[in-house]
Amino acid sequence: METLIEVNKKEENGIIIFEFSWELDETNADKTFKSIYDAIGDFSWKKIILNMSGLKYLNSKSIGYIADVFSNIEDNEGQMQISNCSDWVKDILELVGITTIVPTVDTEKDAIAAMS
Repeated sequence: METLIEVNKKEENGIIIFEFSWELDETNADKTFKSIYDAIGDFSWKKIILNMSGLKYLNSKSIGYIADVFSNIEDNEGQMQISNCSDWVKDILELVGITTIVPTVDTEKDAIAAMS
């Protein structure tokens, strides 16, 4: 049985924003990130925000996907930021070192300002 995950995509000032709700785990990570890769398309010059405001849980596979998306974005002259993490999600991202690689800010507004 697949765990509930919801990812809403919107665009603002040429920035693609993915807003996560619920949980990312083994049952839904592959399908979720395939749809994110499809939505991004060609990574060249893209600006991406992963808004984690509604995310309650993420596993190591999901963290691997986040790192891979960032690597593709960076390799293609784009920008990516993570925003709106709960304390728990931010602690996990800090523990595995993602926050030293991917810029992580408090709010989506801060991420948009940094990329504009």
